[in-house]
Amino acid sequence: MKNRFLTLITVALLGSGAASAQSGDCATMAALAYDDAKAKNYDAAYPALMKVKEECPKYSLATYQYLERAIEAKINKEEEGDKEELVEELIDVWETRLELYPGKTEKAKVYTDIAQLKYDNKMGSKEELFNAFDKVWEVDKENFTSPKGLYAYFDLVVEMQDEGERSLQDVFDMYDRVFAKIEVEENDAAENLAPLLKKQEEGEDLTSKEEKQIKYAEINLKNYSNVKAALNAKLGARADCDNLVPLYKKDFEEKQGDVSWLKNVNARLSSKDCTEDPLFIQVSEALHKLEPSAKSAYSLGQLAESEGNSSKALQYYNQAAELETNKSDQAKIYYRIANNYKDKGSYGQARSFYRKALASKPSLGSAYLQIANMYANSANNCGDDAFTKRAVYWLAADYASRAARVDPSIASNANQAAAAYRGRAPQKSDVFQSSKNAGDAISIGCWIGETVRIPNL
Repeated sequence: MKNRFLTLITVALLGSGAASAQSGDCATMAALAYDDAKAKNYDAAYPALMKVKEECPKYSLATYQYLERAIEAKINKEEEGDKEELVEELIDVWETRLELYPGKTEKAKVYTDIAQLKYDNKMGSKEELFNAFDKVWEVDKENFTSPKGLYAYFDLVVEMQDEGERSLQDVFDMYDRVFAKIEVEENDAAENLAPLLKKQEEGEDLTSKEEKQIKYAEINLKNYSNVKAALNAKLGARADCDNLVPLYKKDFEEKQGDVSWLKNVNARLSSKDCTEDPLFIQVSEALHKLEPSAKSAYSLGQLAESEGNSSKALQYYNQAAELETNKSDQAKIYYRIANNYKDKGSYGQARSFYRKALASKPSLGSAYLQIANMYANSANNCGDDAFTKRAVYWLAADYASRAARVDPSIASNANQAAAAYRGRAPQKSDVFQSSKNAGDAISIGCWIGETVRIPNL
């Protein structure tokens, strides 16, 4: 009560002098409403904030910030069927804020929040809900980053396809659109995370800001990983070869001279490994003849590999990697080349291509995990004595841990691998007997050629 009295005195003093009577009234109303909102007394704050919005809409951005919290609190208390009016009020608050304070309001976030709120509360037809998310994509695609929103955008097309309002091709097109966007966001998060993880692994002190950056990047990576898994689950059997091949086979004769159509079919069949069907061969050869590209070269590499011609496959894969401009797709090609070399035991060449894959796609945790596996397999060959040979496992564990942090979808397997490698590395007693100390650098020879520091055990 004392604070409220002081607020009124302050407002009265500020409201005198040059301020008009109306602005004084706005200041008084707003101050009282803001006090209740700050105290999270939203039942009292709500009607007062609504009055400020109606009578003094341009008084302060804070009106809309507090109103958002107050209405959201009321929505959370209401039963499922009684929320629509409050939802409409919240949408009006967001739209009014965007109109009056465009410089301090993120357009994509407002449109995403509106679409998500309607989607969560089943307000509108599927077509209307889809159009709400599509508006975000068209208006500000770059900042359409909400994992939930991107999933809902795709989910609505799948549901409409189930109801006969969209084609199977529409579902595939939307999947490609959303999946590619998520991979862009994953790469951005992983790219920001990589130098911080390196700094952390080398024992350097992190600022509180850097620790927060690591936390948020890992949360985002986990959320995007979950959405990708949900997208794949939702796509389900729609994208298997039994559906894809008949869908495209019926149009091949008519479309075999259409480069755009061939590219789309080639990419879809290739991504789902429908490479043994004659249609894939026909599409790949027709596309490479009309317009040699990364996709057609990659497909011919897959064909050569399936026929057991690994040398020819690598030639096509390298050609594909050089032609590819999409970083995520380029990473997949480099990863496949690396796997070919790894299977042959050419670990140095394999690592070179895994690193190229990571340069194109920093969130490709499986590349780190493969390098960790090669290091562990080479432990007995890459040390001067028993201690340095076992020290290789620390290096392998570091790579496996990094895999888990940049790619939550493989975190469980990667963390298990890291734990297993640490179990094979020198233990505390081994370090003591070696006369070495935590933090000392151990140089690893042979093809590995890296340095690892003894951890605190």
